[in-house]
Order: sequence, then structure tokens, then C-alpha cells
Amino acid sequence: TALRLTPVEAVAVDVGRAGGPEAAAREARYAALDAVAERHGAAAILLGHTRDDQAETVLLGLARGSGTRSLSGMAETSGPGGRYRRPFLRIDRQTARKACMVQSLPVWDDPHNTDPAYTRSRLRHEGLPALEKSLGKGVVEALARTAQLSRDDADALDAWAARAAGTVRDAHGALDCAGLYALPAAVRRRVLRSALLDAGAPGGALFAAHIEEVDRLITAWRGQRALNLPGKVEARRLGGRLVIRQG
Repeated sequence: TALRLTPVEAVAVDVGRAGGPEAAAREARYAALDAVAERHGAAAILLGHTRDDQAETVLLGLARGSGTRSLSGMAETSGPGGRYRRPFLRIDRQTARKACMVQSLPVWDDPHNTDPAYTRSRLRHEGLPALEKSLGKGVVEALARTAQLSRDDADALDAWAARAAGTVRDAHGALDCAGLYALPAAVRRRVLRSALLDAGAPGGALFAAHIEEVDRLITAWRGQRALNLPGKVEARRLGGRLVIRQG
């Protein structure tokens, strides 16, 4: 009411189990936001992620070992057509809270954010404070800066991979192994990941280890069997071609 927002809706969501509780909850939240945006014809969805959230995302990506794109954290604009906007991504959490207090705006804290059962919660209340104690108070800002630098690198490599994909894919969608082998590893793995996603592999279940297995069909070929990957996707080398398809 104080902000003159209308309409105001509180939407309950059903959280599944796919990908673990945190991933399932995130998927449910975004699905609900998308549904409301579609219903009201919204041009954008504003999200409240702060620089602290970005730092946590970078550390989680580092722990997963899933490459530059994970280290790049959250983009200020993302989603279909740039629908999701994160206007507070350069502001720390404490500053955002103080801004609300100055304007007499109530701040609601999700109780799940203090539940040690969740990885992000443990990182927020135990991991980051420990890093700040050891390395100093600039850790959050440094991690957020790492995210931006990594994003710039990842964007450049993604663009290179998109161009390379057109040169190694034949008319039937198979990939030329010799052409892939000639690419730098960072570019080749991006081409492979894109091909797996196009074949139906879910992004949230496709990890660096999966990409490395497929990459070995190119770089360490010894007659391996076909690989069974998330989303019932199969990767098989047939002669000089890599065939990726959903079974």
C-alpha cells in the first residue's frame, strides 16, 4: 500500500523434489513469477538479489567445479526476453535492509535462509563469515567482481562456441570429431554442452562431469560404449562422428 503497488498477490507454490529441495523450490518460484507476469502482461520481473547473494552463488559454483559460467553468478538481466531484472545486484544486503528501514518498509526474512539443512544457508551463516574472518571484509565485493569478470569471459567463449558449432555439425545434426578436437577445450566443451541441451538434457542436471565424459569420446577415444546422460540423452561415437540424441 505504501508503495502504491497494485495489484498485490501472494501466491502459494507446490515444490517438487527434482534436483534437490533448493533447486526444486527455485524452479517453483520462477514458474509462479512467470505465470503472474503472463497474467498481468508484465514487461519485467524485479528480483531482490543483492551482492551478498551473488557472492554466495559464486562460491557454490566454485564448489561444484562446473566452470566459468557458474563462477559468473547471476546476470543483472536474464530469462526469456530479459524478463528477470536484478536492480540490487551491486548493493550489499545490509545496505538494502537499511534502505528499507529508512523508508519504514517491513523486511521479511525467509525462515529457510537460517535452516542449516540447506547448503546456501550454511554458506551464508558459516562459510562466508569464516572467509571474512580469515581474509578480511572485502571478500563479498571481491567475489562479486569475480562474477562480472567471469561473465565477460564466459560470454566471449559462448559466442565463439556458437560460431564453431556451425562448422562442426553436419546436415544430420552429428558432430565432426576431428573438427571438435581442433577446437580449444573451453570452446569444444561449450559446443558439446549446447548439443546435449538441444537433444533434451536438462540444464539443471547436466554437470561438468557429464561434459568431461562426452569430451573423452573426442580426446581419448578407445572404443568406449555410448554414454547415458540426464534426460535420457545418449552420446555415441560412430566413426568420425559424434551422435547425440534422446533415446
